[in-house]
Amino acid sequence: MDKIIRIGTRESQLAMWQAHQVNSLLTAQGYRTELVPIKSEGDIDLVTPLYEIGVQGIFTKSLDLALLNNRIDIAVHSFKDVPTQLPRQIVHAAILERGPVKDLLVYKKDTSFLEQPGYIASIATSSVRRKAQWLRRYPQHQLHNLRGNVNTRLQKLAAESWDGAIFAVAGLERINVRPANSIDLDWMLPAPAQGAVVAVCREDDTYCLEACAAFHHKETALTTHIEREFLRTLMGGCTTPISAYAYIKDNTVHFSGELCSLDGSQFFSTSRETAAENAAGIGKAAAEEIMAQGGAEIVAQIRNATC
Repeated sequence: MDKIIRIGTRESQLAMWQAHQVNSLLTAQGYRTELVPIKSEGDIDLVTPLYEIGVQGIFTKSLDLALLNNRIDIAVHSFKDVPTQLPRQIVHAAILERGPVKDLLVYKKDTSFLEQPGYIASIATSSVRRKAQWLRRYPQHQLHNLRGNVNTRLQKLAAESWDGAIFAVAGLERINVRPANSIDLDWMLPAPAQGAVVAVCREDDTYCLEACAAFHHKETALTTHIEREFLRTLMGGCTTPISAYAYIKDNTVHFSGELCSLDGSQFFSTSRETAAENAAGIGKAAAEEIMAQGGAEIVAQIRNATC
């Protein structure tokens, strides 16, 4: 194990946390490693809303290029940021055991505004999924764009007059910055693969593939595959408010999926259960059900509006 495995990562505190998890798993097996921080396009432009600059691959492209150019050997990503179609010559090396999947609201004073009829709250998020789900529940509220890493977004929330902002539970808890003034949004279905971390490498790199195989978590791999299959079948290459969550209990896969219009006014959902050994294709089947219900029109409208 004389070769040094170069682990590429974004520079944010959360991304470094994720890279350190992979680093620890590799060094525990006796591999020699080195972290290589790389700035992504999504970390450079912190003003433009993600849907305007094309969210697919915005946080992964720079690391993919570093992999293909042999500057690094492994890239570590939040799995929800990874496009469903990987670049040629790049493959999943390992999907780590999943962490928390929920979203949460960080509020400024209290949450009484959520129960005040007619109150126009100001809520911040850069996610079209979170915006759509929030507007479906609170159509009178105003949504504001909020970009940057976790710490930057928390600082901006503190500086603005907004009532609150939406974050992923995993992002705040992993780096121990979840404020006391926060609540889990149990009603909000997460992004496909939210809470999961993936390591990718070059497809011909048998050394790294073998190294990562030891910590590949099969249950997380199955459930996130179902969610991403649902996403891939629905989205048609466009930024769309799609939510999906699958989990396994007593060898049964439980799946829920949703598609919203951008303003939350139109909504399609599906759920299904199946034995884990029969789970192949259920993400695709669930997406096709939503498309047949009328979801195809929503996807077409969003594509025309944003692509």
